[in-house]
Amino acid sequence: MRVVVTGGRGKLGRAVVADLQEHGHDVHVLDADVGTGYQAGVTKVDLRDYGQVVGALTRLDDRYDSVDAVVHLAAIPAPGLVPNAATFANNMVASYNVLEACRVAGIRRVVWASSETVLGLSFLDTPPPYLPVDEEYPPAPASAYSLGKTLEEDMARQFSRWEPATVYTGLRFSNVMAPTDYEEFPTWQDDAQVRAWNAWGYIDARDGAQAVRLALGRTDPGVEVFIIANADTVMERPSAELAAEVFPGVPLRGPVEGTQTLLSIDKARRMLGYEPQHSWRPGGAA
Repeated sequence: MRVVVTGGRGKLGRAVVADLQEHGHDVHVLDADVGTGYQAGVTKVDLRDYGQVVGALTRLDDRYDSVDAVVHLAAIPAPGLVPNAATFANNMVASYNVLEACRVAGIRRVVWASSETVLGLSFLDTPPPYLPVDEEYPPAPASAYSLGKTLEEDMARQFSRWEPATVYTGLRFSNVMAPTDYEEFPTWQDDAQVRAWNAWGYIDARDGAQAVRLALGRTDPGVEVFIIANADTVMERPSAELAAEVFPGVPLRGPVEGTQTLLSIDKARRMLGYEPQHSWRPGGAA
């Protein structure tokens, strides 16, 4: 497919672009920061400007005259980087513009980056209803950033009413890590509280890219959202032991073995065929 990736120069975006290209897709990047000079396949676009987004998704002279699918990753990527209202305004307007431009352009496959934060982070402030957490309980945003991600999921559902033939897939990514980030993991091992805010979860950018590629292969119209995390946690201690120490009143749903993730990826495994291939542990394999 010809796939446009917004935010393709970010940490996750770079991995997504590389993975899609390796699997034979024709990939074009839209980003606000493209550096200097001409770069093949990269176009500078302000996603807050609807006209620019429509133009980029309908035709770019010398590059393409139609698009098969859009992967929308561009956003202010976390709370606190700019004031709350600026985070919300940027992310919501950009996401609306992308969804509406896809509708106008007749693009029928849309994958976008939702977030683990819709699950109610930080869990240290409000413990989860159960572990491993999954997609079955209502979103519980606790920041302007996560409020925006929650409303993006709701917005996609409304767009799906208008465009029932379109396949919309939201991926609730855990904290994205590149292999170079793994150097810090040993420093977290002595204090279970340090990374308990997201139940010790993470997503290797390369496995996040796998999830995007698999999501593009969905064929059933409508909206589905998936938690996307790695198969293990960031900790060396067993997950059940960590949960008992930090979240003593939170029930475990089913057996939790070894360092198994407490961000359930069962739905992604079942419906997308997702299976993490990477880990921070020695050897690097999941």
